[in-house]
Amino acid sequence: MSKKKKIVLAYSGGLDTSVLLSWIKDKHNAEMIAFCADIGQEDELKGLKQKALKTGASKLYIDDLQEEFARDFIFPMMQAGAIYEGQYYLGTSIARPLIAKRMVEIARKEGATAIAHGATGKGNDQVRFELTCAALAPDLEIIAPWRNEQFRNDFPGRAEMIAYCAENKIPVEASAKKPYSSDRNLLHISYEAGILEDPWMDAFAPANKAMFKLSVSPEDAPNKPEYVELEFRQGDCIAVNGKKMNPLGVMRTLNKIGGRHGVGRVDMVENRFVGMKSRGVYETPGGTILHFAHRQIESLTMDREVMHLRDSLVPRYATLVYNGFWYAPERLALQALITESQRNVTGTVRVKLYKGNTYVAGRKSPRSLYNPHIATMEADPTKAYNQDDATGFIRLNGLRLRVNSKVNGVQNLSKTVR
Repeated sequence: MSKKKKIVLAYSGGLDTSVLLSWIKDKHNAEMIAFCADIGQEDELKGLKQKALKTGASKLYIDDLQEEFARDFIFPMMQAGAIYEGQYYLGTSIARPLIAKRMVEIARKEGATAIAHGATGKGNDQVRFELTCAALAPDLEIIAPWRNEQFRNDFPGRAEMIAYCAENKIPVEASAKKPYSSDRNLLHISYEAGILEDPWMDAFAPANKAMFKLSVSPEDAPNKPEYVELEFRQGDCIAVNGKKMNPLGVMRTLNKIGGRHGVGRVDMVENRFVGMKSRGVYETPGGTILHFAHRQIESLTMDREVMHLRDSLVPRYATLVYNGFWYAPERLALQALITESQRNVTGTVRVKLYKGNTYVAGRKSPRSLYNPHIATMEADPTKAYNQDDATGFIRLNGLRLRVNSKVNGVQNLSKTVR
């Protein structure tokens, strides 16, 4: 008798993945190994093991990956200053390669030949999961039921899924569907779909107050500002308010501090990798503070040309993360440059938090490149900068402009080019 096929499934215990576990098991006559990554969901993990086993899994892995997530994924991305399309801190994007990596490790350990996920055929997550597998385990089969026509025919809506669970005695709470979907981890919570599909709808209106979990609305934040100090060493935050912390501790602490001041709320329409636009609402309190403070200490300690080079690569880096190319050679190459750029990014930043906003309230560093004696409008006692030298500097930079003007004539500034 041949052995049963083993499949590792990304499992959350919700309606969708409960149906997926049972349906894939029957469809492939397979042994199902469920996996849930603990990356900061908190109470969402309660009772998961019993639910998975009753649904048909042979075993469930619940692995606490929070420390690895903060240290090896969030912090390197923060060093890069990565934000997608100027607003999105990439909270969901950066979590997927870690989850997929661990699924590959479990598949190897268990002798599984396939991994399965419940990402839809319209979203980015399917790409992120599968590109990670392509990089780390190209021999593994990928099972994506939402791209299977039979599965979509079997489950055209939520009602059919609930009926299937009742018929197969699958333990799920068949409650009314939330008016949006959400995804939580250590870096953020994202909200999309449902009522949020109308981009004119005000997500931050008082009527939607109950939606948010990590932060109060800026209107409800304290009327008194709070100051927080972040200490950096070579681009990584190593202490908050004088207390040494590992990356996980930093994220947890900043989430609490930022959340009570309404920091980190974003509502945006973004461009998905698959080609469509989608509306997403995000809470990223700790990540927003960390990103802001990191930039402030960089401004004091990074060489100008190094900073400008790194900054020119930020959109590319952010897009690689968003599109799922975390393990691609070009992202790894960029990370090596970024790591080198952080060599001297050491010091302390004081941030003022007030009503959803972050303000710099001071920065200092033993590696500071800022010299007040050179920058002063008063006499320079160091004689490091001779203002007379600027004459030649400007003249040389203006040479091509003067030559162009003589050859092609003075530009008519009143003309509007259409």
